[in-house]
Amino acid sequence: MTEADRIFERFPDFIREYIYSHSWESLREVQIAAAKSIFETENNLLLTSSTASGKTEAAFFPILSLLHEDPSASVGVLYIAPLKSLINDQFERLEELLDMTGVKVTHWHGDVAMSHKKRLLEKPSGILQITPESLEAMLINRSNDIPRLFGDLRFIVIDEIHTLTGTDRGNQIICQLSRIAHLIGYHPRRIGLSATIGDPSLAAEWLCADSGRGIDTPSLPQEKIRWRLGLEHFYIQNPEIETPAEKKEKESATAADSYDNVKQKKPYTVDPGYEYIYDCVKDKKSLVFSNSREETEYICATLRQIASLRQDDDRHILIHHGNLSASLREEAEMKMRNDEDHAITCATVTMELGIDIGRLERVVQIEAPNTVSSFLQRLGRSGRRGDPPEMMMVFREEDPLPNTPLPQLIPWELLRGIAIIQLYIEERFIEPPQRKQLPFSLLFHQTLSVLASSGELTAKRLAHRVLSLPPFKAVSDEDYKTLLVSMLNNDFIEMTEEKGLIVGLSGERLLKSFKFYAVFKDSEDFTVRCGSDEIGTITTPPPVGDRFALAGRVWEVEELDIQHKLVYVKKVDGKMEISWPGDFGEIHTKILKRMKQILAEDTIYPYLKENAVKRLIQARKTARNTGMLEHSLVHLGGYSWCLFPWLGTRSFRTLRKFIQRNSKDNNISGIEFEGCYYITFKMEKVTDLNFITHLLNRVERDGIDRYALVENGEIPVFEKYDNYVPYDLLRKAYAADKLRSDEAEEQVRKIFEEY
Repeated sequence: MTEADRIFERFPDFIREYIYSHSWESLREVQIAAAKSIFETENNLLLTSSTASGKTEAAFFPILSLLHEDPSASVGVLYIAPLKSLINDQFERLEELLDMTGVKVTHWHGDVAMSHKKRLLEKPSGILQITPESLEAMLINRSNDIPRLFGDLRFIVIDEIHTLTGTDRGNQIICQLSRIAHLIGYHPRRIGLSATIGDPSLAAEWLCADSGRGIDTPSLPQEKIRWRLGLEHFYIQNPEIETPAEKKEKESATAADSYDNVKQKKPYTVDPGYEYIYDCVKDKKSLVFSNSREETEYICATLRQIASLRQDDDRHILIHHGNLSASLREEAEMKMRNDEDHAITCATVTMELGIDIGRLERVVQIEAPNTVSSFLQRLGRSGRRGDPPEMMMVFREEDPLPNTPLPQLIPWELLRGIAIIQLYIEERFIEPPQRKQLPFSLLFHQTLSVLASSGELTAKRLAHRVLSLPPFKAVSDEDYKTLLVSMLNNDFIEMTEEKGLIVGLSGERLLKSFKFYAVFKDSEDFTVRCGSDEIGTITTPPPVGDRFALAGRVWEVEELDIQHKLVYVKKVDGKMEISWPGDFGEIHTKILKRMKQILAEDTIYPYLKENAVKRLIQARKTARNTGMLEHSLVHLGGYSWCLFPWLGTRSFRTLRKFIQRNSKDNNISGIEFEGCYYITFKMEKVTDLNFITHLLNRVERDGIDRYALVENGEIPVFEKYDNYVPYDLLRKAYAADKLRSDEAEEQVRKIFEEY
């Protein structure tokens, strides 16, 4: 008997019938590996395999088998997912599997009726699917009920963990699991699911934190890459480039009605890049991904405009992102599931996760994603049911003028798209999970949450209870004391006559709102002003000195008025990637290094379309002729210089701030930058590069002090409760979690060696 047969025989009849009804010829590798771990060990389990590989069934087949053999006296399985839509989708899939069993499934989040929840409260059993926010509410408001609800909890399943590791929301879940374990007296087994984990050992460490259990991370055979992939490039409003629709018109034009006449009849209103996207998705069930909500709104409106001009029906062009109402998101999901509709949905990361939308024919990505992980998630939305995944990346940029500066002659987005693809093809590289060292915003939140659920605690007991939670292991007693004193002074907590701590009046006001349960920011936008002009709104204010795109222009933050939710900016020249401030999509250094290699090598990658090949060849000529591949520091003429560090976001930010801090000593001025691609500046002594020696001496003597790089006037507010955290603690968190000195120091040494 093979291992697969042995596992299959262990499954109860209802699971075997489910497998037969879905015409599965054999169990998949991931399902065999999961069953072995769950049946034969008491370990936690991390399952990482490609999208649509059957991870959910792999986890739940053996879990349900064990529950069938030995029913739980309370909720037996706690399933935590980052999106309500993902919970709703998985609930439907599990209902089908559980139709003939006695195991109940309850989904619990803000859109679920209270009557549905009451049934679980009255008789806790089966599987509970829940969001982190609803679980937080349960811990605060039903703390005494936790032992009854979860007293015989066997498994905790966390889905899409790649979206959670290194975030406050993910660390909130780890806090919740530790608090539940404290209340029920033991740690249930944990199972993490994801299609894109770069370093399984780091993800396993995060998943296992404080559980006292070992973990299995099955090494599954790498699947052969089967992609339909294309990258195409357009200059904005370039009439020389034909779109697919124009080519079709040209081919079908008769002698009496020449193509030139056909083209003249066309009402040309949008640039060819957007027309190309429209023709890519027309009559195909498709997702159109972009990297921001602004761009998603714009592309949706543009596709509808093109449909109207061509007299096509635009009702099937949909939109899906986090700022939309639940009903609109659900409408898009429902229409996408309907295989009869050629629905086209313009989406952000909200459609990146494993929501079932049926067989998707094509994915279009506008510009490049920030990460290999995001690329794989988005590509994996298509090509299910045996077909290879299919994606078209479309890049658009302004046609450069003769006097365009060197750094703006390089197609950074196109290079990043190629680098992301090549890194996965060549190395199977995926970014490793990030780890937050000093999550002070979450620390503030959990302090209030623990006090609200526990009642009065002494400062010592509160500190022990909170600082023992895994995400806060790097927080010192002294820093926590600083936070508690601040919370006392601002009435978030108060001290009783018996010297105990309880929630204060300001804390009560926060706790009264359902928004408290979430550790991500609410959609209470900040207004952006340039002088007396109102520019628009953003969700999260960047730090002073950082830049962002809004209303088609680039702005640099000059001042933050947190209390009145105002961001004062000045307009700066140039352009930059559109991003929703607060997302701060980080790019890994390996991607930048591979981008440099792309410029240096001669390979013409098979997935590049005609225009993209031409643009890459042109960029390679520019890079080689200017010496930017041999020298990180390039003279642009006169007093102007450009530095190409080839560093990822955190290291680039660190080097930039280090140069700014030492600029006065070296007569450097006018420092400008774009993304993490280049830094330009003015240096009066054109032939004197003493400043490189100066930087190197600083590095060799003291290293780069990250804390010293956070200016006194800078308020690094990123997370939801940072406004309530003392400034000195925010500086420490910014230095620890947003800056990286080792790669920046190495780059300074490299620049010195080049000269």
